[in-house]
Amino acid sequence: GRLLGEAAVAQDAVEGRSVFSAPGGGTRLGEQLTPLPFTLRSDPAEPGLACAPFVATSASGPDVSVFDNGLPLGPTAWLEAGTLRRLRAHRAGAARLGLPVSPPVDNLVLELPGAEGITEDLVRGLDRGLLLTCLWYIREVDPQTLLLTGLTRDGVYLVEGGEVVGAVGNYRFNESPLEILRRAQAVGATRRALSREWHEWFPRTAMPPLLVPDFNCSSVSPAT
Repeated sequence: GRLLGEAAVAQDAVEGRSVFSAPGGGTRLGEQLTPLPFTLRSDPAEPGLACAPFVATSASGPDVSVFDNGLPLGPTAWLEAGTLRRLRAHRAGAARLGLPVSPPVDNLVLELPGAEGITEDLVRGLDRGLLLTCLWYIREVDPQTLLLTGLTRDGVYLVEGGEVVGAVGNYRFNESPLEILRRAQAVGATRRALSREWHEWFPRTAMPPLLVPDFNCSSVSPAT
């Protein structure tokens, strides 16, 4: 979820360097990206995840500017009902690209409206598969597809007949978070989650458990 939000930069999309770039030029704003009506949103007033309600940055980049410091921030839906609604842009960039001003907000919530249940409920609906509890050492391979690679960590479990039957080793994975949302077959309720890799600088996230077929565990990892 975090890297999906991080990739939603308007300038990169317009320049053809993003998974949110449209073939032939422009952006994919307004395009239905996921079959399920996922919402990916930020809100400075989100209960339990509250953050600064204004821009506060010490350096400029493609989506944030020091000249916007103090600019009020409000609720922002990046994905709404599976459709791409916003891309991150500071005031100067938004004016140049003809897009709404959408600076980054320091929290992120992914949810499927109406989804209920916890991880154990999804496990009970799985005939055979793996329960992954944590991903680590995540790196971007291809920004145009948002292909990521990384390792599993902190417990990988074999599920058979809806029950955890044992622990297995770690794996390297190669996946795109956008493709994961496209393929998701079952979704649980959104709960506060802590990213192991980015928790020190982006701790305010809430994510749901997902049941995803054919998650690409590409090779066995010697990590223990």
